[in-house]
Amino acid sequence: MTDFAGSDFFSEFWHYYIAAFTVVGILFSLWVLSNQTTKKLAEGEQAEVMVHTWDGDLQELNNPLPRWWIWLFYGTIVFAIGYLVLYPGMGKFAGTLGWTSFQEWKDDKDAVDAEFDKVMAPFKTQDLMAVAADPKAKQMGQNLFMTYCSQCHGSSAQGGKGFPNLTDAQWLFGGTPEDIQASITGGRVNEMPPMGDAVGGEQGAKEVANYVLSLGGKPHDATLAAAGQAKFAACAGCHGENGKGMPAASFPDLTDDAWQYGGSESAIAQSIIKGRKGGMPAQSQASGGALNDSKIHLLAAYVWSLGGGKQPAVPAPATPEVPADAAPAAN
Repeated sequence: MTDFAGSDFFSEFWHYYIAAFTVVGILFSLWVLSNQTTKKLAEGEQAEVMVHTWDGDLQELNNPLPRWWIWLFYGTIVFAIGYLVLYPGMGKFAGTLGWTSFQEWKDDKDAVDAEFDKVMAPFKTQDLMAVAADPKAKQMGQNLFMTYCSQCHGSSAQGGKGFPNLTDAQWLFGGTPEDIQASITGGRVNEMPPMGDAVGGEQGAKEVANYVLSLGGKPHDATLAAAGQAKFAACAGCHGENGKGMPAASFPDLTDDAWQYGGSESAIAQSIIKGRKGGMPAQSQASGGALNDSKIHLLAAYVWSLGGGKQPAVPAPATPEVPADAAPAAN
């Protein structure tokens, strides 16, 4: 990993460079003004005529700058010095007021979030299923999705190469409202190691790819598939002998149509040879994301309502406990 802390961009040199450049600029302005302030025309002295003339009568004279303009310029320099004392501007000097643009942004964001929480209050304590059925909540969730999720999953939530479709019923990490909320909150990471050597290189990967296609009933080369069946043993430990995957361990089903990185022979072979590593970053503010609990609650309900979400598990009825010393029931 690159050590950015030790790079030139973060070195002390830039602090001194910016501070020195700022001070030199102010001193240079003062020097220019000082020269103009001391230059006066003697009594009876005529100002120098510049070479520019217009229409033979209009001439440009080298007169000293007007006093009001010079003092106005002095005022701007005094203002600049005062600003640099109070606010950041001299390299890494923070200013005596301690103001930062980040804190300004955070204060504004907190104010907006507080207003949003007021609007969200009726939904925050509701079950996700109830929130998903509310038209107002769904509209708010859609706005959140377009802001925070559409860049990867698309405005229609149907994803693209490398980004999963959120409208189908194929959920690698679970599609219940609670699972979706957990995915948004903490993110997800999944990885398939390179298996090229394990299956015999490019040719072996091509054979295994055709065998995988055959498992899903897709067009394939029967000869290559037959040769890849035995080599698929290197993959069966995660995807199962029938290619159905292991949902409990987040190993994908290879027989469906939910191919995140492409389901053609060449795309599957490339996945086998090079492996795949993908994931979704955590979106909660506690993990460094941009969403608070209220927004995640609303967004999870919206994603579930897109059509591919699964019904939450129904808890098993509680079995009443029978004391150990209870007398058996009479026949």
